[in-house]
Amino acid sequence: MKQLKTLLLATALCIGTVSFTQAQSKIAHINTQELITAMPAMKAAQTQLETLSKTYQADLQTMGKEYQTKAQQYESEAPSKTDEENSKRGQELQTMQQNIQQFQGQAQKDLQTKEMDLLQPITEKAKAAILKVSRAQGFDYVLDTAQGVTILADGKNLLDDVKKELGI
Repeated sequence: MKQLKTLLLATALCIGTVSFTQAQSKIAHINTQELITAMPAMKAAQTQLETLSKTYQADLQTMGKEYQTKAQQYESEAPSKTDEENSKRGQELQTMQQNIQQFQGQAQKDLQTKEMDLLQPITEKAKAAILKVSRAQGFDYVLDTAQGVTILADGKNLLDDVKKELGI
């Protein structure tokens, strides 16, 4: 019985301590997506990605036109060629099609890698600025509202302060 009272007392103290600690925490919120979108480095990164994407698209279109031209040529010449030549031409067209698909896959992979390489320093800079501003203003927690869910209505929005810190 004595152990039960001790356990209940310890539990009550623990709950009280947690509640008191939570009551003392200062919480703010920020939309990191909006912050990153507003950063000049992000606009430059998007321009680089669009340029690279257009280059890959142009290359793919060129390869596709070459394939179509050759396919039409081979199709029109097929009756005058031997079965062996037509078979070789079919293999050549298959190889061209596989090369186009490989190029397309590699281009997508390259674009994703480039995007990650460009975005990493931008997000790190934003995170550092958020951390600096939140510490300067004495916040214990900063919640990200980028998911479109307002988690906390009363907390301070740090977006303007962080933009000011970044010079935006």
